[in-house]
Formats: sequence, structure tokens, C-alpha cells
Amino acid sequence: MSLLERLKAAARDDWTGYVDHAFVRGLGDGTLPASAFRQYLVQDYLFLIQFARAHALAAGKARTLADMRAAKEGLAAIVDVEMQLHLRLCERWGLTAAEVEATPEHAATVAYTRWVLDIGMSGDLLDLQVALTPCTLGYAEIGRRLAPEGAGALDAAHPYREWIGEYAGEAFQSVAAGAHAWLDDLDRRYGSPARFPELVAIFAKAARLEAGFWQMGLDAA
Repeated sequence: MSLLERLKAAARDDWTGYVDHAFVRGLGDGTLPASAFRQYLVQDYLFLIQFARAHALAAGKARTLADMRAAKEGLAAIVDVEMQLHLRLCERWGLTAAEVEATPEHAATVAYTRWVLDIGMSGDLLDLQVALTPCTLGYAEIGRRLAPEGAGALDAAHPYREWIGEYAGEAFQSVAAGAHAWLDDLDRRYGSPARFPELVAIFAKAARLEAGFWQMGLDAA
């Protein structure tokens, strides 16, 4: 099995609590309250600013040009794709980029992002990528679950069709496939059976923090 599959198996309850959270189910069937999505959307934009820094940190941790390029691709996907999606959606809610960026970070946002940056500072590139994996590969899995036949098969009136389409779409799925391959390559070079429990602990905590981020949105409803 790939490292991702082994991590998911070892942290099954935490992973399921994240990818099958009530917030995610509400996104899928369109019943998620608009206030919950709005809270999430703004905080996720602020979250992505810090995750962009984490990908830049990954480039600094890289020992090879190939690793630097992989980190750059992750950074570009956040800055040039995901953050632009968030701003487009925020504009539909009447929020400007300046207003979004001026919003204070929620405690759940701070807890997750600073923990990831701390993992990156204190550990190596494999530690950091395992901490980032639930975000990148988790969203790809959620996108596939919510739109197994593609976003085009969703009802045109679905309130979260564009968000689901972004993560179910070919562009993001390609980014996720690259991140998955890179994770396995890092595991081949730096992983070991003795190290696996530590990686599971990082992965499980990241999944719990992701679930906490969804819950932060629901709590605003």
C-alpha cells in the first residue's frame, strides 16, 4: 500500500471524522447553512495564506531540485488556484478581498496552521508533507465523493456546485496525484518502519484539526 493508504488505515477514525464530517455531508446535499459556508470560506482563505507559507518552507527543506519543484507546484496551486476560487466565491457573498484579509483568524485557523508550520520547522520534509496531506489529498477525496461523475452532473442550482467542482475537477485532482506521488517518493527515501508511528501521530492530528475546522464553520450557523 501507499503511505497514504497505510496512514488512513492506521488513523481510520480520525480520517473518517474528517472526510465524512456533517459539514461535508451538508456541502454534498446542499443543506449546509449559508452562514456556515460563509464562515468557513473566509477562514479557509486565511488558512491558505499560512499553508502557502508551509509550502514555501517545504522548498527550503528540500534537498533536491525535484523536491523544490514539487513544493513550488503546491505553492502555485494554493496561490494561483485555490485562493482565487475563494475570492470569487466571497465576492458573491458581498465580501471584497480587503474585507476577507482584514478578518481576524479564528482560533481553529490559528491552531491548525501554526501547528503545521511548527511541524515543518522542527521536522524534515517528510514530516511536513504528512502534516499537509490531509488538506491536499483529503480535499481531493472529498471532491471525488461529492461529485463521482464530475461537477457537471450536479444540479445547476446546487449552492455549492462551484466549490465541489473545484476539488472534483481535473486540475485539482492532478495536483493531488502529484502530491500523492511525491509523498510516496519521500517515504521511500526518508521513511522507515520505526518512524511510521510518528508519522501516524502527525497525520491523525492533522485530520482532527481538519475536522475541527469544519466544525468551526458549523458552529457559526
